[in-house]
Amino acid sequence: MTDTSMITNGQPVLAATAAAASGPEHVEVPTAYDAILLAGFGGPEGQDDVIPFLRNVTRGRGIPDERLEEVAHHYRHFGGVSPINAQNRALKAALEGELASRGIDMPVLWGNRNWEPYLEEAFTEASDKGYTKLIAIATSAYSSFSSCRQYREDYARVLDETGLIDTIQIDKIRQFFDHPGFVRPFVDGVRDGLARAIAENDGLDVATELQVLFSTHSIPSTDAARSGPDYRGFDEHGAYEAQHLAVGEVVLDQAWSELLEQPEHAHLQGTSKPAWKLVYQSRSGPPSQPWLEPDINDYMNEELKGGPTRAVLIVPLGFVSDHMEVMWDLDEEATETAGELGFWSLRTQTPGVDPAYVSGLVDLVLERVNGTPKADRPHLTDIGPWYDVCRPGCCENVRAGFKPAAAGVAP
Repeated sequence: MTDTSMITNGQPVLAATAAAASGPEHVEVPTAYDAILLAGFGGPEGQDDVIPFLRNVTRGRGIPDERLEEVAHHYRHFGGVSPINAQNRALKAALEGELASRGIDMPVLWGNRNWEPYLEEAFTEASDKGYTKLIAIATSAYSSFSSCRQYREDYARVLDETGLIDTIQIDKIRQFFDHPGFVRPFVDGVRDGLARAIAENDGLDVATELQVLFSTHSIPSTDAARSGPDYRGFDEHGAYEAQHLAVGEVVLDQAWSELLEQPEHAHLQGTSKPAWKLVYQSRSGPPSQPWLEPDINDYMNEELKGGPTRAVLIVPLGFVSDHMEVMWDLDEEATETAGELGFWSLRTQTPGVDPAYVSGLVDLVLERVNGTPKADRPHLTDIGPWYDVCRPGCCENVRAGFKPAAAGVAP
């Protein structure tokens, strides 16, 4: 990697457009972008891809193939094919359709961090087509190293390694955890899930016998602590947990309110809404390393077993589509745990290509195109609207050390 002072070109924000280069929290100056970069995690598309893909995901950690094979069985269960690439193809097509329907002439490029098509291909395509100003959409809504900064570090790395650091400028949309377009599909799923739980469990006492489990990917506690800027005053689990808790509360409150508006559920007026809990899944890493807890399966076994719970609604709040973690950790493992405990269970939908979500992503791009003032940006929690330009040190991986990152104020 080139010396940091060289690749920043003297700007506080690496490879940023002129409006973002000085590092404002919210960019309120219009910016004409040439294209959108849809940045994904990537996933294998056949049995032969699985181990090479997992090597990419764990690069630099020295994990032997025999340990990777312990994770590979999740993918091998589904023929070695992760659903994520197909989902991103569908999202790319949906974004292109939404842009066209609004008369917006802005192409969508797609590149992954860990599998084909790689980010290198997307940046090279941009250069070949003469696109010099990109706005990135990473397929993750929350703030943490793996869900935000790691993408930004990869933008910086790829621009440097391809020699495009002085040619292409890249900004990103704000983290969209509390944008109405992202939240709406979860509200719909929880509302409809509550209705099904009531319909399929005779005499269900919603207030005491139904639990809503909002599930997200666990991350190392040290990463959680560094998520979000220090001056925001989040607790030891940082912005990552705070954002999920705030969104979970909004989702359940709105879903419950909409359920009560349905004539067939009018009798629930005055009844307390169901209890809910933020739980975690998909933990990896050595047992000695603290990760966010409780695990969804542990929570059901240790806190709900033997109690009044008859039904659980599993909400994949941390995911934008039905990733492998949703299909395996929730649809397989968590659902199996619920069944072993005698619970009725239902896993609700992810945003996927829900029209509200797709429209919301385009709205987020247009915030930057139009330089929308912060006061006019929709957000459903007191935490947002989140930053266009990430703050100094935000979401840094303290184990790996400093690496240059685009779309944020150094370090």
